[in-house]
Amino acid sequence: MAKSRTKIKYQIRRKTNPEIIEAVRLAMKHKPWAKVLEMMSGPKSNYNSLNLLQIDKNTSTGDTVLIIGKVLSLGSISKKLRICALSISAKAREKLNKAGATVILLTHDREIVNKLGKRVITLVGGKIIRDETEGRFIL
Repeated sequence: MAKSRTKIKYQIRRKTNPEIIEAVRLAMKHKPWAKVLEMMSGPKSNYNSLNLLQIDKNTSTGDTVLIIGKVLSLGSISKKLRICALSISAKAREKLNKAGATVILLTHDREIVNKLGKRVITLVGGKIIRDETEGRFIL
């Protein structure tokens, strides 16, 4: 059974992670994201942590994988994938880069963005306001 929008709005008020809050607000505007919205608005125990081994076993080359949770480094990736996750361990990120995977990380963490020095796309209210190939965190 799907959650009501009222229940989701109530659950969002209890969240403290700005990435989750913004992602839930954006997902509320798009009906195809309803299942993701339910998972993200609920308790953190609903989130998944997946190892690279599990991802590799259950995907095909060119797949896009959305992980509501963290990507962990156990195993390896043998194919090119697109992975979007809330968090990725440093070792998993290295393995994904070596495999040629595209990684999309949803974060407001200045240290992570500056350390990676990769492409940075800045969104405000769901609209792209900046897109840089070798970006840095800018307020």
